[in-house]
Amino acid sequence: MKNEKNEFFRLLREYLTIYLPKQKNASGHTLKSYRETLNLFITFLAEQKKCSLCNITFDDVGQASVNGFLEWLSESRKCGTSTINQRLSVIRAFLKYSGSRNPVVNDHYISMQSVPFRKRGEKFTVDHFSEASLEAMLKQPDPSKKKQHRDLFFMILLYDTGARDSEMLGLCPADVVVKNTSPYVLLKGKGKKERTVPIMEQTKQHFLSYARRFGIDPNDSTTPLFYTEIHGRKCRMSDDNVARFINKYAAMARRTCDEVPDRVTPHMWRHSRALHLYRKGVPLPLISEWLGHSDMETTLIYAYADTEMKRIAIEKATNGNHPLCTKVSVGLNDADDDTIRFYCGLK
Repeated sequence: MKNEKNEFFRLLREYLTIYLPKQKNASGHTLKSYRETLNLFITFLAEQKKCSLCNITFDDVGQASVNGFLEWLSESRKCGTSTINQRLSVIRAFLKYSGSRNPVVNDHYISMQSVPFRKRGEKFTVDHFSEASLEAMLKQPDPSKKKQHRDLFFMILLYDTGARDSEMLGLCPADVVVKNTSPYVLLKGKGKKERTVPIMEQTKQHFLSYARRFGIDPNDSTTPLFYTEIHGRKCRMSDDNVARFINKYAAMARRTCDEVPDRVTPHMWRHSRALHLYRKGVPLPLISEWLGHSDMETTLIYAYADTEMKRIAIEKATNGNHPLCTKVSVGLNDADDDTIRFYCGLK
């Protein structure tokens, strides 16, 4: 194949900047997921070859390299079965597109069919933490400090809504509706689907406090609710930033609460909220709608994961002693690699 390097990145660029967004009309969440997967994959390939990204070609995308990538996801990044299978699906989809555009590449797509999807184990487990862990983690940020005030409100809203990390980062102030007697948040989920999720009165007060502290207009529908300032511009906060401060507060909480898991991820907050509600008798169909699941089967994992709810089903979903009901006093004082990623739509 002539200009193999150019061909690989030409098709990668077409796939991410033309085919998916303009021809397939893929949602922003889908584009983000595909971009992240292909970014991880080519970074892995470059590290294995000990070369820069510009030297990657389709010849580097074989069964051995893909199997190695999947194993790396499992062992080094501790990804679950569903995540690993999703990453494999993205690689296959890209190779299928590339084969349709250049028949020579089709052999790579065909060979990839021999790389199997991983089977789910018989035991259904959900990574989650206890309410004691939640309380311990929410006690760690110092709300008198501006950034920690932001981190605290992020974690409170993350748990109260059961939102995905990407849904949280996609919020703007106008998506948090607090003017009526039943406050709620408008979440934009997978497949461009929107859903409204009620929030507690105390969470509403946290939002109003956060808005005052950061000078946020509750009617603003363009600025990210959670942002970082770069050269004076308010830019959407990154997933990495969220993971960093959640890891920090989890590590701090672990010193006083041994129930805090060794590894706490943003998605674990969603699982934990759903499982806590299920244990307290909230019906699965309601949890399914609340989480934005398109298929009830997805929500059934919470029924398989824990049976404690049979013992406490008559308890209220959220009582006055719940960690989120604790009031918080807030102080008011306060062709290099990057070029290639940008060219291909990976950034």
